[in-house]
Amino acid sequence: MSQPRPVSDLELAGRRVFVRADLNVPLRDGRVADDTRIRASLETLAFARERGARVLLASHLGRPKGRRDEAFSLRPVAAAMGLELATDCVGDEVEARVAKLADGEVLLLENLRFHAGEEANDPAFVAALARLCDVYVNDAFGTAHRAHASTEGLARACPERAAGFLLMREIDALTRVRDVSERPFVCVLGGAKVSDKLAVLESLSKKADVVAIGGAMAYTFLLARGEPVGRSLVEPDLVETARRLLDSPAHLLLPTDHVVAAGLDEAAGADIVETIPDDRMALDIGPRSVQQIADVLRSAGTVFWNGPLGLFEKPPFDAGTMAVAHALADSDAYSVVGGGDSLAAAQASGVAERFSHLSTGGGASLEFVEGRSLPGLEALGA
Repeated sequence: MSQPRPVSDLELAGRRVFVRADLNVPLRDGRVADDTRIRASLETLAFARERGARVLLASHLGRPKGRRDEAFSLRPVAAAMGLELATDCVGDEVEARVAKLADGEVLLLENLRFHAGEEANDPAFVAALARLCDVYVNDAFGTAHRAHASTEGLARACPERAAGFLLMREIDALTRVRDVSERPFVCVLGGAKVSDKLAVLESLSKKADVVAIGGAMAYTFLLARGEPVGRSLVEPDLVETARRLLDSPAHLLLPTDHVVAAGLDEAAGADIVETIPDDRMALDIGPRSVQQIADVLRSAGTVFWNGPLGLFEKPPFDAGTMAVAHALADSDAYSVVGGGDSLAAAQASGVAERFSHLSTGGGASLEFVEGRSLPGLEALGA
């Protein structure tokens, strides 16, 4: 995979520059609840403005299913960024507003997914977006694995295209993981389902030295090994697959003790056990399991972490994830944390700034590390 052209190579002054950012932020009471993705987009935005570009900033928000839904309007994002919000992302009114932009000005377009043509990568919708701009810049790694109009179609339709600073950093960091620059290579994989991580498990189990598995997905593996899992979440149809993965070249590290409770909302009755009772479910890894992972991380050269190791949103089931985050921060490894819940867990740990790279893309980071081609990067010539 070749490197895309960076935005710093382009002549931007006086030109209409379409910047595809990932502003898909969580909202609470009509306001931005976490501005991590907004802050991640600011470097490219500031650069384009300083170079005299007439910036059209675009993103999706949530899943409005191809129709206008004010609950998914980018209005709170515009307010948080101090930007004017267009009434739509395409159409005569938007084109007229774009024509009045001065050098260095920014117009935030309304949610791209208010149009079904965005996710369908519809040529007519691509053409409508293309009428707005002269130059295309993709800085939305989190959607680079989707062949949507604003991530793939428009990139190919624009005569000049480039990657933003965030996208370039993502490529650099994840290439270092994918190509395993320094060993030992340790993967820490968590989350709810084996099915969500099966492809990356298949890939990483062939190149990693150790794969530490936590979260609910660990219990499908323990079931495959014949251990009691009580009422823990498992995927029975993937037990045979898990059994096969247990024989992979990598050493698979599974939990040896567990924080169990009668249910998701039964924190008061939580216990630490080595054998899960039939009437309990495991909701976090126990302290001995944490120590095993910490010991591996201490000597690691490269670490890729994707997925929390327990129900980290609900104390005390966050202890395992928080402890592993601190152990990773204390290591000398090159550490990359995949997006989504992993990113939220990293931020909650209070040590996120001590990781080498925080990836803004969940599915995109997994697919990149697997070695799959990402449509958004391919369209940039990468």
